[in-house]
Amino acid sequence: MTPLDVATWIVRLAGAYAAAGLLFALLFLFVLRGVDRIDPSARAGSRGFRWIVLPGVAALWPLLLRRWLAGASEPPEESNAHRRAAAGGRG
Repeated sequence: MTPLDVATWIVRLAGAYAAAGLLFALLFLFVLRGVDRIDPSARAGSRGFRWIVLPGVAALWPLLLRRWLAGASEPPEESNAHRRAAAGGRG
């Protein structure tokens, strides 16, 4: 397998990932409205909001699909050193 063959496969895989992400994003945001199920604040979001977040949803589609299938109904709470210190934990 030549380096050109490897590069071709990488581009094909990236294209397939992007196509799957775009399809998922359109279904998730506009058709099935899955974003409304995993983030309650998105329910009031306009069509403009959905178009703005579309690239991010397309890029992060495996993570969002997993949350959607798991039935998550709230965004995860951020965990960082400041929150852990405020809660009395070690950071």
